[in-house]
Amino acid sequence: MERDDGQGLFEDPDFPPLESSLFSDYTTPISKFCGDIVWMRPQAICQSPKLFPENPKDGHAKQGILGDCWFLCACSMLLKNKLLMDKVDAVFQVVPFGQPQWGECGYTGRFRFSFWQFGCWIDVEIDDQLPCIGARLCFSHCQSPSAFWVALLEKAYAKLHGSYEKLWAGQVAEALVDVSGGLAERWSLKEVGKELRQQGEDDIVQKKFSLSSLLGVGDRCVMSCSVHSSPGGAGELGQFHAFSVMEWVELQSRGIRLLRIRNPWGRRCWGGIWSEGGEGWNQLEPGCTEELLGRTEEGEFWIEEGEFLKEFDEVTVAYPISEQGFLQSIHTGRELVHSNQVCGSWVKGRSAGGCRNNSSFSTNPKFWLRISESGEILLSLLQHQRWRLCALSVRGTARPDLCSLNFQREGREENMPMDSSKQHHLQAIGLHLWKVEKKRFNLAKTLNTPPCASTHCHAYDREVTLHTQLSAGFYLLIPSTFLQEAEAGFLLRVFSNAPVTLSALKAPPSPTGDLAASVQEGEWETSCSEGQWIPGATAGGSRNFPSHLSNPRVPFTVNCEPRGANVRITLQQHCPAKDCQPIGFHVYQISEEGREPQISQDQEPQASCVPHRYTQEVSLLCSLAPGHYIIVPSTYQPDCQGCFSVTVARKIDRKAVESKENLGRIIQEVSYISVMRS
Repeated sequence: MERDDGQGLFEDPDFPPLESSLFSDYTTPISKFCGDIVWMRPQAICQSPKLFPENPKDGHAKQGILGDCWFLCACSMLLKNKLLMDKVDAVFQVVPFGQPQWGECGYTGRFRFSFWQFGCWIDVEIDDQLPCIGARLCFSHCQSPSAFWVALLEKAYAKLHGSYEKLWAGQVAEALVDVSGGLAERWSLKEVGKELRQQGEDDIVQKKFSLSSLLGVGDRCVMSCSVHSSPGGAGELGQFHAFSVMEWVELQSRGIRLLRIRNPWGRRCWGGIWSEGGEGWNQLEPGCTEELLGRTEEGEFWIEEGEFLKEFDEVTVAYPISEQGFLQSIHTGRELVHSNQVCGSWVKGRSAGGCRNNSSFSTNPKFWLRISESGEILLSLLQHQRWRLCALSVRGTARPDLCSLNFQREGREENMPMDSSKQHHLQAIGLHLWKVEKKRFNLAKTLNTPPCASTHCHAYDREVTLHTQLSAGFYLLIPSTFLQEAEAGFLLRVFSNAPVTLSALKAPPSPTGDLAASVQEGEWETSCSEGQWIPGATAGGSRNFPSHLSNPRVPFTVNCEPRGANVRITLQQHCPAKDCQPIGFHVYQISEEGREPQISQDQEPQASCVPHRYTQEVSLLCSLAPGHYIIVPSTYQPDCQGCFSVTVARKIDRKAVESKENLGRIIQEVSYISVMRS
């Protein structure tokens, strides 16, 4: 329900001017300002507020007491790429055109912004009440005190995340993708050769960052640099802090390359030889020196390439977007005019096979990549870390069915059905690609050969990218987590200068629809049983209730010794999705096979698929010793009527994948934390 503040102005009920919008757990330094922050509208802060200043340079972001320099670097991208800001017909317009501002007819205190989230553009609507201390904005703001686009965009991003405090630390790459819908890559400037030496010299050359490799995209390229620690001279730059690279220039007569760096704190913080008054300028003609120093704004400084590579720890580069809306390769400068995307998920007990070290690798989701002609290919794997509705709407023609993805934790039966929207941690993710001669191929044989392209390791990032050149043909693409049974949703994207198609691998028809059993013909045997939950008879409910053992029972036998997971059980309820009940099942071992297998009330199950979930199908992959078993499928509550089927797939034999894959250096979520310093 919408509210006004007594002056007829909109007040956002989903992100109100309360502490709940500021803080999530009071663990960051901004919590000490808890009692000092008040909410004010721009017209109460200055006389003539406007969204953007007349001079674009006055629109640059300046950081306040909130540690979100990572997000402000993305704001610099918006100023540099006007297509994302104000092109009226742009699908990816972050600041929608034509919104009534202060003093204009139609102004109601309401503003709308758009962010790219997991494959589609999300509209976020907010009111214009902003956090202040002493009648001044205390978080991010523009260089001009009368411009408010940065402060309002930051509020919308905070609403998307749940609170301002959620923005305290983050990755520049994530923010760049969220405001562009494109891609960003990260390069470590330290110990690159040491990390990748085992990959061979060619890989080291490809992964090492070089400004020269970006000359093809020139000024259209958006770059950020960051400091993780502060040894030696870099102490002036701060620790865990991100900067924007505004431009770089070639002084060919001197063989020098200079970079102009912007500090979100709004002050110059570098005392190198190319700082103002530094001895480096003595190498240039006075006119050249004056011209370059004249380009610097508040908080900017020049640094030579060698110093840059020495003092900074990491570089993040966003792929430019052309006037036509196409991604432009930072490797070759080509426009990647063809693109496609598809959603998927790793589900425990079904499609969370882990890396190639595991014999279950082949159970991971599989996709066809078809390339019509040789070309440059850019693949992206983006894992779904969180999803917040909070009164958001989706723009575009398609929306991933995110709410249908179930992310369940292991837990006891006694827990109520879990909320699938809960936040979960990042997994270490990677991509592997094999070329196949035709769509009909031997999966086990293919996976035991080296991939034609892959990410060099699994990384704890929200998104990983794979850049390569591929010839025409069919390719098998497998995204995976490093660990088995790690659950997450993901989005696969492909960009190319050649026509491409990307689609999920369709399993051959089978009685069970079981993907792994279908593509690994001869390795599994399956059986399917149908049944009903009948109130008062066979609808006993979960183990919380004494009537649990009155549920239907499905017997099966395991004959071979387990070498890893050897049984996959799938329970499917037959009803429309809107009528789903929470379902689950338990597996009990019995002494011998019989018509009426007996289990006791206090007998513990050998395996369980719980907590019960509101979904049409649940599945469990488990390891069971040879013997006789029964499956007890149930709804959470007793006396719930329904029909179901239980499919049991038993492994006969499985040749392990002949590979050894190591987890790369764990990349922690870098906290680009900063505070206002006097």
